[in-house]
Amino acid sequence: MEQKTKISAEDGKQDLVMTREFELPLELLFRAYVDPEIVAQWMGTKVLQLENKNHGSYRFETSDPTGKVVFQANGVIHECIPNQKITRTFQMENAPFEAQLEFLSFEKLTADRSKFTMHIIYKSVELRNQMMKIGFAPGLNMAHNRLQEIVGKLK
Repeated sequence: MEQKTKISAEDGKQDLVMTREFELPLELLFRAYVDPEIVAQWMGTKVLQLENKNHGSYRFETSDPTGKVVFQANGVIHECIPNQKITRTFQMENAPFEAQLEFLSFEKLTADRSKFTMHIIYKSVELRNQMMKIGFAPGLNMAHNRLQEIVGKLK
C-alpha cells in the first residue's frame, strides 16, 4: 500500500520534511492537531497536557495493555497561529534522543482539501539518521490515515 505521508531527507543534512494531503478542510486539519480529544484518538496516546498558545506546552503518554507506560513525550509550543502554523519542540522522555525542533504548517488547497507539512530539525545528522532507522515513517502514515478517518467524520 502506498504511503500517503511522504518523507524527504537529504543525505548529509540534519533535517527532514514530511508532507501529507488530506481530504479535509483546513480548519478541521488544524483542529486535529490542537484538540486534545482528537489528538488522543488519531495518535493513540493519552494527552496529559496540550496548551496550544504561544509559550504553551504539551505532554503525551502511551501505555501498554497492562498499564505500563511505554512512551512519553513533551515539548514547548513556541508559536501557534490558528489554521497556519505551529512551532514547537519535541522530546521523548526516558529515551536516548535529543530534543528536536518542529515547524508544522497547514495549507488550504481547496474548500475540502488541505496540506500538512512538518519540517523537523535534529541536533545532528547522526541523530536524524538514527531516527530514520527506527522506522517511524510507517507508524506516522498509519496515524495520519487514522486522522483522515476520524476527522473526516466531523465534516
